[in-house]
Amino acid sequence: MTVALSNLPMLETERLILRAPRASDFPALAPFIMSDRSKYVGGGADKDETHAWRVLAILTGHWPLRGFGTFVLEDRKTGAPIGSAGPWYPAGWPERELGWTIWTEEAEGKGFAYEAVLELRRHTYEDLGWTTAVSYIDPKNTRSIALAERLGCALDPDAAGPDPDEPLLVYRHPSPEALA
Repeated sequence: MTVALSNLPMLETERLILRAPRASDFPALAPFIMSDRSKYVGGGADKDETHAWRVLAILTGHWPLRGFGTFVLEDRKTGAPIGSAGPWYPAGWPERELGWTIWTEEAEGKGFAYEAVLELRRHTYEDLGWTTAVSYIDPKNTRSIALAERLGCALDPDAAGPDPDEPLLVYRHPSPEALA
């Protein structure tokens, strides 16, 4: 028997369906997590399927624990899962975060993360009632830095990151008032 998360929101954009994670996403997620493309999100070529499975379990488990979580980005045209993005606030995080990853090289550079995060930021502000959000980004992750800046985020040098031993940049999203 497979149990699915029920009663979770599903969001849509022009090209994406943003939905809860499922076990069937594992074949798309695992190669990403086990590649160097995931080095900025806790994966890497030194990781294995066991680690990748735990990542999927963490993404899934956050939903019932917090009432919100990371959505899987499903390409409306192909039905394929191509990444994940969403609100994130695990224990130990100083602030609520909006995070993103694109799992497949074929989907990179096509604006999918930008499209998803715009909708997710609207969702977190309007539906979840957040008044602020940050994105924690590795200083070497130039693609995510560029995306944060394209989203109108500003570097917040006074904000704390989740781990003092791992210096991450903190990009603050525009407030709901600034976006109105």
